[in-house]
Order: sequence, then structure tokens, then C-alpha cells
Amino acid sequence: MAGAPSATAATLPDSLWFDESPLTVQNGRFVDGDGREVVLRGYNVSGETKLEENSGLPFASVADAKKSATALRALGGGNSVRFLLSWAHTEPTRGTVDTAYLAAVTAQMQAFLDAGVRVYPDFHQDLYSRYLFNSGSWYTGDGAPKWAVALGGYPQESCGICLFWGQNITQNQAVTKAQYDFWHNNHGLQDAFLATAQKTMAYVGQHLSDAEFAGVVGFDPYNEPFAGSYDSGQTSRTWEQNLLWPFYQKFRARMDAAGWQAKPAFVEPNLFWNANIDSQKQEGGLLDAGTLGPRYVFNTHFYDQKAISGILMWGNASDGQYATDFGTIRDRASAAGTAAVVSEFGHPLSGNVSGKAPSVDKAMYQALDSRQPGSSWWSNPASSGPVLSGNQWQWDIYNGRHHELMNDNPDKVQTSGDAWNDEGLSVVRLDDSGTVTLRQDARLLDRLYPSATAGTTLAFTYEDRSRDGSTTLTWNPVPSSLPNVSQLVGSGQYGLLVWKSGSGTAPTELHLPASFPTATTTVVSDLGTVYGPPAYTTSTPVAAAPEPGGTGSRRILLTDSDSGVLHYALVTNGATAPSASLLSAAKAELATWAAAHF
Repeated sequence: MAGAPSATAATLPDSLWFDESPLTVQNGRFVDGDGREVVLRGYNVSGETKLEENSGLPFASVADAKKSATALRALGGGNSVRFLLSWAHTEPTRGTVDTAYLAAVTAQMQAFLDAGVRVYPDFHQDLYSRYLFNSGSWYTGDGAPKWAVALGGYPQESCGICLFWGQNITQNQAVTKAQYDFWHNNHGLQDAFLATAQKTMAYVGQHLSDAEFAGVVGFDPYNEPFAGSYDSGQTSRTWEQNLLWPFYQKFRARMDAAGWQAKPAFVEPNLFWNANIDSQKQEGGLLDAGTLGPRYVFNTHFYDQKAISGILMWGNASDGQYATDFGTIRDRASAAGTAAVVSEFGHPLSGNVSGKAPSVDKAMYQALDSRQPGSSWWSNPASSGPVLSGNQWQWDIYNGRHHELMNDNPDKVQTSGDAWNDEGLSVVRLDDSGTVTLRQDARLLDRLYPSATAGTTLAFTYEDRSRDGSTTLTWNPVPSSLPNVSQLVGSGQYGLLVWKSGSGTAPTELHLPASFPTATTTVVSDLGTVYGPPAYTTSTPVAAAPEPGGTGSRRILLTDSDSGVLHYALVTNGATAPSASLLSAAKAELATWAAAHF
């Protein structure tokens, strides 16, 4: 643990300890004011921004935003959101920002910040703009305002024979030409966008309190960038080098001018750089940007296009399915000298491939936690790599209850799913009583994870025991060589964190899922063993406490008093009143295992 507790922490009762300081990037990790490595986990809020029914806002009201934020924390286990904004609604008239829209967006953002959820805004676009599409089109887009599209004189949009809306990115000439114009700053489009982004950031910063603004992690300049088409002799790599990276540098300068100097830009490479279909993959990953350093975060998405296709991957995902893909993300961020975030991932929850979602999403979360499959984690934990931050697509409480006039066509009212190009990826919905309800297994979504590690994370794994129908998916069973640990865990969920302590006094935190009632949670650590952790005090090495925001979510706090020492902590809900002898035996096994592998 590096650094002393924050001033905010020092003024709070011990049982409510928390750090509200801004995050920075240090040594390839997110770090808080107490020097702890922070992992951001949560969701995208919300694809509703792509729609017109609520004028480009994530929510119909601040009340809905508050309801959603509370549920995201308490049901979904999230500590962060990627918060979508609309360029079209921010700048409906060229050169003039709509302060009423910005006020509404900021108020909804505050609902998440007040619930203890960190935020990074994203100027979102898909297929450049909805104004490229005609009223009878099969598809729609979002992003650029109507005036920006009117400047281009683009051809009639048509995707030809397209089975998926994403094929418009490369096959719809209206989309490709519009994207080309933006990246070449034709008609001054990029200049206009950058000016609006600066005004937006300045407004948000000025209308949040200092404590709220500290919870804003950074800004995602542009969702899923793609060239549209390449100039003669240009490749995806040279496009990134000559057009995309200079755009990010300009955006970085706008952040500085708006008062966001201390916050990183969450920059995305060419969206096809890590496609898992060879015919789509293009060289990239900001390879020629040099060392990004702490003022940028390497920000990427990952979807299994083979699984989504329904024909390129038969059957379900399995243990370690995405270890290589997410390992590539870790390696690219490390080479760039910065932290990584997977700001979008997920799988359709409706349609003919939705049956793959339980295994696909479990495999993605597994790959975020560690680059090792479950089958090899216990034998090679030191190769786990950093725990990745990630935000699943998406958290839309209106799923299945939309009333969206697709491309302003009153004869094409979209009500099902996400009301967006036949997608249905929201992990939540409102039930008939107006209560936020999960659409996926809570064991998968509300996860144990190290939200703040006091020192250096060496390895982490979590066996969520999530279900695929009636089948419990167990990919990381405790090995038989640790019989007492295995007995303690039983058929329950468990997580194991190994870390090396720093020099500060702030505790390590792990988010405690709702499936881990405090009174029946077991912690086995070199810092102590306990069944039913007590309330936190500075003299209690293993404890439980509420998470900030008053949502009812909880965490385990682990406090050490040393520096450079190896620590471990197993957290499980599998035991019922375990005996002192079993706890002691499990601790001895873990101590021997940790000493042998680190």
C-alpha cells in the first residue's frame, strides 16, 4: 500500500472507510489516492442514448437514473460505468451546444457518482449517424448530428445482403464515405466535434462538485473508430498512425483546455485490430503511437464474432476460450506503457445465438480475471497477469419496453429488446412492478473481484459457479492436492487473491457479491481466518463493510501492516460454520501453495 489514507477516509467512521480520490495511471494500472491498484468493473449506460425516444439521454428521468445506479451497484456488482453521450444532441446546430441536454446528462451522471460508481463518458457512434438512414431502412445509426450529414451529399444508404447490422461499417457506402470525411476533417467535421467535446467536458467539470468530479475517471473520445475507406497505399496501421492517433492527441489537448488535465483519454484502436475472425482482422492496436503513458488508457472492445455468427462456432464456449485474446490486450497495453480497459464485451441475450451467452460471457469474465484458464490456474498462478477492467454491454432498464420510431418512421415502432437493430444485450429490465431485474444469472454478473489492491496484484481467480440452464459451470475446481481448501469451498463460489503489500495503510478491498451473505462468508488469509467477518475497524485485519453510495452493496477489507510481503486471501460462501481446525488446515495448505508458486 503506497501513501497514507485520503483526507476523506480519515474523517469517516472506521466502518465506512473508503477512498474518493481521483484515479491516475501508474505502472500500467489504475491507482487511487492511497496508492492502491483499482479494477473498474461494470456496464455501459446506456444504449438508450442511441435512441430518440428520450432525446439521446440514457434515462427518461433522474429518478430512473438513480434507480438504475442503485441496482447496478447492488444487483450487478458494478463500481464503474461507461456513460454514453450523443454528439447529435449536444450540438444540434453547428457551433452551438445545447446546455439543456448537457444539464440533463450531468444530472443523470451525478446519480451514478452519488451511488459510489465511477464514470467515464463516451461520445458514442455506430454507423456514424442515424441521419444517413432512410425511413424504411432495415438499419439505423447514431452519432453525428443532422447538419453534419447534410454537408456530405452521401449516396443512398444500402448494405446489400447483410445478415448483421455491423456489416454496414464496411459495406454501406453512405457510412464509409461519412466516416472517411470525418477522419479527413472534410467540411471541418472533426474540428467541430473537438470544439463540442471541449465545451462538453468544461460544462460537466463546472457542474459537478469536486468530490463528484473526482469520480470521473477519464473520457472515451470516439466509439469503435474505423477509416470508412483507406487512401491509396494506406493500411489500417498507417491510418491509425497518420489519422487516428493525431485525432487522439488533439482530443487530449481539448481535455487539458477543459480542465481535465489529470484524467486520461480512453483511446480505442481500429475496431478490427483484435477481431477473432481472420478475414476481419486488421493490423493495429496503436502500434506506432509510442509509449502512451499515464495520460492515455488503452481501450478496446471484444465480442466473439464466431459465436455471434451462429455458424462459425458450434457449441458453447469453454474454459480458457478467450485467454489468448485477452492476453493480447494485456500485452498491448503493457507495451504501450499504460493500463487497459475492455470497455465493451458481451453476447446477445435474445435471438438464435442467445443460448451461447452463459458460457461466452463466463469465459470473457474469466479472461478479465486472469490470462490463465481454470485448468492451469492453480499450477501456474504467477502467470495470471493484471486483472483487467471491463464494462459489459449493456445496462438498459427499458429493455423490452421501448417505444422508438426507427428512423422517425411511425410505422416502424421498436419495442422489443434494446430497440436498436434487433439487438437484445441488456443484462437488466424493469418487471411489471417497475423493479430492476437481472436478465442473466446473478452469479455471473455480481462477482467477487479486487476493486482496490493495497500493493501489487500477483494473481486472482474467481469461480462463479454460474449456470447454463440447469447445468452449473465449474471451470476452476480446487485441486485435490488441497483437500482442506476443497472441503471448505465445497460446491460454493470462491475467489482467491494473491498480492504483495505496499507501504501505506489503506486496506485491500474485494467486492462481496449478494450471494455472499456477510454472516456466512468465510475468509482464509495469512492475515487471519474468519467465518462471518466483523465490521471494519483499523485494528481488524479481516473485516466487512458497506460500499460507498448507500446502495446496500458490501466489500471485504484486508488490512496489513508491512511492505513487500506476500499475502493471500480466499473468500468463499461454500462453508457452513466451519471448524477452527478446518480453517487452520486450509490456511496451512494455502500458505504452502503460495510459497511454492510466488
